[in-house]
Amino acid sequence: MKSTKRRPTRLKTLGLSLLAIGICVVLISAFVGIMARKNERAAEANFPPIGQFVNVDGRQVHALVTGTGPDLILIHGASGNIRDWTFDFVDQLKDRYRVIVMDRPGLGYTDRADPALSGAWSTDAETPQQQARMLKAAADQLGVKNPIVLGYSFGGAVAMAWALEFPDHPSGMVILSGATEPWPGPLDLFYRVNGSLIGGLITTPLIAAFASEPRINASINSIFEPAEPPEGYKDYIGGALVTRRASMRANARQVLGLRPHLVEMSKQYPGITLPTEILHGDADTIVPASIHARVLDTQLTNSRLTILNGVGHMPHHTNPADVISAIDRLRQTP
Repeated sequence: MKSTKRRPTRLKTLGLSLLAIGICVVLISAFVGIMARKNERAAEANFPPIGQFVNVDGRQVHALVTGTGPDLILIHGASGNIRDWTFDFVDQLKDRYRVIVMDRPGLGYTDRADPALSGAWSTDAETPQQQARMLKAAADQLGVKNPIVLGYSFGGAVAMAWALEFPDHPSGMVILSGATEPWPGPLDLFYRVNGSLIGGLITTPLIAAFASEPRINASINSIFEPAEPPEGYKDYIGGALVTRRASMRANARQVLGLRPHLVEMSKQYPGITLPTEILHGDADTIVPASIHARVLDTQLTNSRLTILNGVGHMPHHTNPADVISAIDRLRQTP
């Protein structure tokens, strides 16, 4: 006859093992949370807001306004903030434009467009249309009239949504290295993981806790390829701001959810009659010109396409004169 005396012992051992594992998970999670909060506070102390805050339906938009002349709105890309513009590009424009730069929803110091999108458990994100509406509402409060709207990278999708939502508001558009078309194939693993529920709960806190400055700088280097970042850019841009948990989730989920919106938006592009300058580097491997700029140019009725030879994803830093010339052409358009 088999003894059953060992069964309670085994169950007790299993229970103690599970308890130990649970305690370890709680302790590790607490440690990760402490490290993440420490790094987030350091990032915000080192790279504080540089503009003003505009209240849009109880949500704050971080904006900077400088210069005199016709209104020019600059919209940054994924993983970015307004410092990408204020590093030196704005200074080249403010003598003849009133330049308005705003952090996109969930990035920099701008709130999410909807509080329901905040937190690790939500995998939804702002659509390009929601972002355009929020930024347009802030621009209205800043007294913006008939602006030229320039959208860079992901900001290109927001600029196109702006044109579709408010066709009589801009005087013209500049789409710079813009992500404006549905692309073939899957996104980078980084976005697929961090944009997921599991990623939001696990990987983003780990990155926030342990992302090193060399790793952040390596990411910046890759965005500038085949060029090098200008001297001082890495120290100024505030790359650590996007490694904050809330910003990382917003960024990843916006990028992960972008393609379906572009599928629908691109069907409406032929109805846009605004004068539009499209600039794109032919060495851009992040947002390839063949998929985006060249296709967009065939869809618009009033566009001019400029392909920059040997230029990567950051023309406003590597080729600012070409970008400024495109803006000036729109200013001269009757």
